Amino acid sequence: MKNSFFILSLLFVFNLTFGQKSEDQLTEQKIDKYIKEVIEINEIPGVALGVVKNGKVIYEKYFGKASLEDNKAVDKNTAFKLFSTTKLITNVGVFQLIEKGKLSLEDPISKYLNNLPNEWQTIQVKNLLSHSSGLPNIVMFEDIKITMPFGEKLAILSQKPMEFTTGKQYRYNQTNYLFLTKIIEKIAGLSFEDYILQNQFPAIQSGVYFSSNFGENRPNSASRYNFNNVSKKYIRSTSNFGYDAHSANGLNITLKEFLRWNENLDKNVYLKKEAKYSMWEPFKYTNNTDRFAYGWEIVPVNKILSYGFTGGNETAFRKFINNDLTIIFLSNGHKYSNLYVQSQVINHVASIVDKTLTDDYYLAGEKINQDFLKLEFAKAEQNYLAVKKTHPDWDFEYRLNIIGYTLLDHGRVKDGIKVLELNTIENPKSGNAFDSLADGYFRNNQFEISKENYKKSLELKPDNANAKEMLAKIDKLLENKS
Repeated sequence: MKNSFFILSLLFVFNLTFGQKSEDQLTEQKIDKYIKEVIEINEIPGVALGVVKNGKVIYEKYFGKASLEDNKAVDKNTAFKLFSTTKLITNVGVFQLIEKGKLSLEDPISKYLNNLPNEWQTIQVKNLLSHSSGLPNIVMFEDIKITMPFGEKLAILSQKPMEFTTGKQYRYNQTNYLFLTKIIEKIAGLSFEDYILQNQFPAIQSGVYFSSNFGENRPNSASRYNFNNVSKKYIRSTSNFGYDAHSANGLNITLKEFLRWNENLDKNVYLKKEAKYSMWEPFKYTNNTDRFAYGWEIVPVNKILSYGFTGGNETAFRKFINNDLTIIFLSNGHKYSNLYVQSQVINHVASIVDKTLTDDYYLAGEKINQDFLKLEFAKAEQNYLAVKKTHPDWDFEYRLNIIGYTLLDHGRVKDGIKVLELNTIENPKSGNAFDSLADGYFRNNQFEISKENYKKSLELKPDNANAKEMLAKIDKLLENKS
């Protein structure tokens, strides 16, 4: 009897272990299949993908090329440019100072920065983190060169108008992170880079460095590629945003080190739990509509909130706190960069790992993207209309608009116009939809029908300045032709 009980116990443990292993293997296979399809459809040069569930790395894989010129594969030593996902690391650095009592969210930025205009005196640290400052965005002005000293940049920027009243709304703005850099440096008495490396990456010898020069070639670094629509080839980026942009877009890191950073964040190594969770509290905008935390984007997935950020339309980091799930996606170029592939990957992988995170609206939107990219228009339209028939309340206006422009930009002009036509049929009261369709016709030199659609756009949206300008431009072209 004892032997029988012992054998049954062993069988139970074996079946439990085998079942769990099979489930993990199935999850891995599903992610493998999915990410390979994404890479193929979007022609992504190189990818690193990491998934952490319940404190354990359940997926860490590398695909494609870090360098097309050298035919160098992506591997665990490949450092990817994070672009704006860097801001998450900067946010943690800010809250480390807050936790130590050296900084407060309520501090006016004038406490740390000199020679600010009167209009900027009441802007607080929390407004920089929440992109509610209303400051003029430094990257929008050609007269502010990246090589200028900070004082010269500030002097010119101070002459530019505010974008809106501080605290009113969210508007993504790189000036916010330039100022956070200078605040951190003043308090810490260190360069921004040294402060971050010492406090979040101590003793790391390789796999982490700062550079906002995307054309810089370093060993074991993934090159950043832009797809050229004329040559139909990837070209290495030579963009350089300068030293002052490091807090906004300058971190280069391997997936292995990013996973380690996430582990330290989860284990409260960088911040105590209270300070960490305060980063994820939603900021209260006076318009009562925008939603964003203190440097972290808040994304509801199947009504479950997640927190993270994306960068360069190529990288993404997201935490599903209540589900104990973190997903990291790193890449070095997308052919269709406007389709937010990085966010779609996060949402889709989340649904594979945790069924409660299956968001049918997001998944349907991703499939609509893929269908219009890889299928004949008629079939893609058929699939789209089938989705809308089942879910007539789902709004895909913005998605159709982006898909239409993506096809236009990649030489599929007729298909692009068809998608934009479909958008006006689906959204007959949208001035923006008709404006985009008019633009599509204009690009195809169909000036008369373009003119009709710009007029329709103006009827629906009388303040459409672009439509007014384009109508004048078309009238002049038609006049010259006659």
